[in-house]
Amino acid sequence: MAKSRLFRSTMVVSSMTMLSRILGLVRDIVLLGVFGAGGLMDAFLVAFKIPNFLRRLFAEGAFSQAFVPVLSEYKEKYSLREVQILVSRTSGALMLILSMLTVVVILMAPWVVTLFAPGFADQPDKFAITAELLRLTFPYLLFISMTAFASGILQSYGRFAAPAFAPVLLNLCMIGGALVFAPMFETPIMALGYAVAIAGLLQLLLQLPQLSQQKLLVMPKIDFQHEGVRRILKLMLPAIFGVSVTQINLLLNTIFASLMIGGSVSWLYAAERMSELPLGLIGVAIGTVILPSLSKSEAQKDDVSFKKTIDWAARLIILVGVPASAALFILSDVLMQALFLRGEFTLRDAQMSSLALKSMAGGILGFMLIKVFAPAFFARQDIRTPVRIGIISVFANMIFSVIFIGIFYFLEIPLHGGLALATTGASFVNAGLLYYFLHKRDIFRFGSHWKKLFAQFATSTSAMIAVLYVMLPYFPTDKAQWQRLVALLIMCVVGALVYGGVLLSTGFRPRQLKHG
Repeated sequence: MAKSRLFRSTMVVSSMTMLSRILGLVRDIVLLGVFGAGGLMDAFLVAFKIPNFLRRLFAEGAFSQAFVPVLSEYKEKYSLREVQILVSRTSGALMLILSMLTVVVILMAPWVVTLFAPGFADQPDKFAITAELLRLTFPYLLFISMTAFASGILQSYGRFAAPAFAPVLLNLCMIGGALVFAPMFETPIMALGYAVAIAGLLQLLLQLPQLSQQKLLVMPKIDFQHEGVRRILKLMLPAIFGVSVTQINLLLNTIFASLMIGGSVSWLYAAERMSELPLGLIGVAIGTVILPSLSKSEAQKDDVSFKKTIDWAARLIILVGVPASAALFILSDVLMQALFLRGEFTLRDAQMSSLALKSMAGGILGFMLIKVFAPAFFARQDIRTPVRIGIISVFANMIFSVIFIGIFYFLEIPLHGGLALATTGASFVNAGLLYYFLHKRDIFRFGSHWKKLFAQFATSTSAMIAVLYVMLPYFPTDKAQWQRLVALLIMCVVGALVYGGVLLSTGFRPRQLKHG
């Protein structure tokens, strides 16, 4: 990808992701308002998290990181026919593996629920509904994994809009399921299970016309002996663990939360969704865009371009990640009240979700940096290093969970907050170790120009924090939801303007965000 296109591609992905995240926020407001926190909502969130976790693990995580570098190499070295064969054989292998996994999980749904939500075992009705919902939602994994496969191809050819737009369909289906179809079901929550499966199919169908335009809509064929397929699988198997550490840590939180008081799963979910907003808008967008570029630079042995791409991505990440982490921490209470306090979602639910968000907010920067640092290894087809770091991070999360739950228990603070804080700690362990090895191997280092940048970002964020703290007492806690939303919007706009104004006054200029 040409340097001039990197920023534009990032903006395309980011804008489409923004649309998806806004609709995702509307979706969460609707779901929590209709079904509340705890009870059946906990059941659905666990059932949906299992295929969603595996999606990020296999499809958008390990598979994409293994597939895109190999595809980029084939594009550079071989003919279109060879690329078509690679796509055909890879899609055949992926479909076979996912189909077998889907059948096994559907047949063994109760055992899978026991594994992922052991706390539900002593609640027979909740357990049974969770198992049934899992059977409905799990085919989503097959559809969305093939969607991620198609998206990886399109992104390698510089086509980012359709893959970034696809999640919008999931949000629309779930909103429709909750508002329109749920009242038609004896157990209303079941409508969401069907909505998820249908959304997965629609997202896949959306990618097919553009694949056809690239002449890469080819019939899947099973051939595990194909050289490209073998390389992808070799890269993918260890990457399953390494690339999706964040998701593993969040899943561990779900397992622990299922053992806590009712509602803990939903409270953590609400916090995760808010923390994923900046992560999705910038972190995921940049991670998506830079991997094909880094892979191309590596294939061409262009180390200078490789380092410049990482440096550029890090500038954007820290520009957004630092103030986003600070703002979510400060505004956690008003965010939950403004967005979710309605219907079955009570003030207590808002306060509990706010506690989780406060604990999770600091980790946003860590999560974002992982999205930049990890692709640097994957582009070089070095999976071993991120895997080792991933293993350390997971163990760190477990240790932090025990420590923070113990501290929160001693201080009589709701325990789910300790789980969220453990995730934050683990994210910085992961990001810190990734950077350590990038630095040690002279792949990427924060150069001398970063001293001034760090000072500028710190000064601007401090000014924003001060302004937000001044505005907090004026938030209309006891007013109507639309008034709370307006107040929240005003606070966000003022905070952003102060951050941007102070940043410019320190000498920072938009041209510093240009690649290279």
